Amino acid sequence: MAKKENNFRCGVVSIVGRPNVGKSTLLNEILGHKVAIVSPVPQTTRQQIRGIYHEERGQIIFIDTPGVHEGKDHLNKYMNSASMGTLDEVDCVIYLVDTSRKIGEEEHNVAGHLKSLKIPIIVGLNKIDLKGKYLAEYIEFWEKMVGKPVQEMTNCTLVALSGEKGKNVDKLVDVIFDYLPIGPALYPADIKSDVPQRAVIADIIREKLFNCLRDELPHAVAVSVEQMQRRKKAIYIQATIYVERDTQKIIVIGGNGQLLKDIGTLARTELESLLGAKIFLELFVKTQKNWRDNLSTLQELGYFNS
Repeated sequence: MAKKENNFRCGVVSIVGRPNVGKSTLLNEILGHKVAIVSPVPQTTRQQIRGIYHEERGQIIFIDTPGVHEGKDHLNKYMNSASMGTLDEVDCVIYLVDTSRKIGEEEHNVAGHLKSLKIPIIVGLNKIDLKGKYLAEYIEFWEKMVGKPVQEMTNCTLVALSGEKGKNVDKLVDVIFDYLPIGPALYPADIKSDVPQRAVIADIIREKLFNCLRDELPHAVAVSVEQMQRRKKAIYIQATIYVERDTQKIIVIGGNGQLLKDIGTLARTELESLLGAKIFLELFVKTQKNWRDNLSTLQELGYFNS
């Protein structure tokens, strides 16, 4: 009797797009749990975040990338490189757009990198829960970039969806599996992400910072976990919040230190749920002038390999 063919599929999929189109929200929705931080602030994601989706059909290794944007300092250059640098290493790309926002210059930049790729591209027409006002314009825009109507495109599928509401996300996953090669899993089925634990903790603290501040200041903020020790049933974490100016330090600390306390409380609550232990969290704020344009500081913060 002939051996039954193994149709298990496995591959790497990069999610790319300009800032704030919902890449991290979509990834968290697909995985059914949080692996990427989310905030209303553009450029929240600064590094590649890998999330692993596993089911009977196969395994998808998602790479959530920073939003492609204009910027001249070393951090912005790193973020753009982290996004576009994945395109030669993946089996499929999800090009996510926000159909509730007008097409801008950044959109031309992203699509310009993608239009000549030989690998499959899924255009995710996101945020249709917000009426998708510009949905037709995005379809026309992509047709112009590629140079042919959607019906004539090969290795390209358009999916209208809402990562926030979960609408058509299952359809998106179906399309991804259609494009992935047959092959064995790359990660054990119980692994949800390969992001180092300290990086996850730093990102959670940074997310709470973003959500508390909600202005331009977050772009000048970074977080580093300096110490992490488990003592009996508790985990002691010491982290430093980096800002660029003393005036920013005053803002982050807040009157009577209240804002920093609020950030610590929000972060500690989520960390206790994540790590399943009592958390003692100490936060310090340090001024590091022009850290976004200082290569050695960026390396210390984990943005560049030495």
